[in-house]
Amino acid sequence: MHNTLCDVYGIDAPIFAFSHSPAVVLAVTKTGGFGVLGAAGMEPEQLDQALQMLTRECAGKSFGIDLIIPEQYVGREEGGLSLEELQSRIPQRHRDFLDKLLEDNHVPKQSAPATLAFRAGMGISERRGKQLVDIALAYPVKLIVNALGVPPAYIIERAHQQGVRVGALVGAVKHAMHQKEAGVDLIIAQGFEAGGHTGEIATMVLMPQVVDAVAPTPVVTAGGIASGRQMAAALALGAQGVWTGSVWLMTEEAETHPVVKEKFLHATSSDTLRSRASTGKPARQLRSAWTDAWEDPANPKPLPMPLHSLLTMDAQQSIQQDARRGGEGGKKLINYFVGQSVGMLNQVRPAAAVYQSIKEECEAVLKRMGQLANG
Repeated sequence: MHNTLCDVYGIDAPIFAFSHSPAVVLAVTKTGGFGVLGAAGMEPEQLDQALQMLTRECAGKSFGIDLIIPEQYVGREEGGLSLEELQSRIPQRHRDFLDKLLEDNHVPKQSAPATLAFRAGMGISERRGKQLVDIALAYPVKLIVNALGVPPAYIIERAHQQGVRVGALVGAVKHAMHQKEAGVDLIIAQGFEAGGHTGEIATMVLMPQVVDAVAPTPVVTAGGIASGRQMAAALALGAQGVWTGSVWLMTEEAETHPVVKEKFLHATSSDTLRSRASTGKPARQLRSAWTDAWEDPANPKPLPMPLHSLLTMDAQQSIQQDARRGGEGGKKLINYFVGQSVGMLNQVRPAAAVYQSIKEECEAVLKRMGQLANG
């Protein structure tokens, strides 16, 4: 299964593993894959510490980071607003609704700072993105990815000056073409079934169109990849590798909340939806009382990014803590980003074992398909 991407990124198999957990990134990278750290919700100091650890523990191995710098967000024209300016733009009606939602579900408010899991949509601005990129480029990262829209030109220029490649996720052919024109080195075609921010076209349809539109720029598949069989299908569609995310949420190293892990174990592929309930932009996540409340037309609509994350961050933290204590309200409300592959995530395993399973199953399927072709 060795191909050009393996040579370019110094990996054993073209499996890119996205995770907010440095421990998952470490495990996959050390095993031979390419770990990508979700840095969007990190403070600069947190990212610096995580990259110090990865550099130390993954000597000679390749890893990257993933950012969220959308093309449209509140405060874009100003390069990003201060916390006080953003707070002033949140309507009181939304604050009252959220207070009542917690009260009705008997979830006490907590004063503890929000965890990384719910900061991902909050520190959104080109200014913050530049801070994180400056930190990343002080370490031996091989790839910087933007999850929403074309990366700002300065990111592409600075990365290329240091020999670092730039990637971007797309959900439509026109978006992929914009990325190619901007000079992006790796395009991640993300299908409708993926977790997190995703478009409206399924992987099976999206992938071959993107491959044809941007050739010879390499394309990897995201969305619905949780097994070697699915990886083999992605390669058959023209992908040079796979971008995986949801499958790592059920690993031993993941920082996934224990109640969320338990929900994932019992969820089917029909138990997710694309909703603006968590970040203000459509993102696939597990359905829960939280998404039901924000999807109800009688209630306020989610605010645009990053206002919605700022509004809900403390409430999400309160929900997490209540669920951890066994509170019924917290357990009903708690959810997380996950793709439709959640229906396949029926056990908790070490990240290295998940990586090996995907790699070995893919190799077996490719061998079998080769035998069919030769027969």
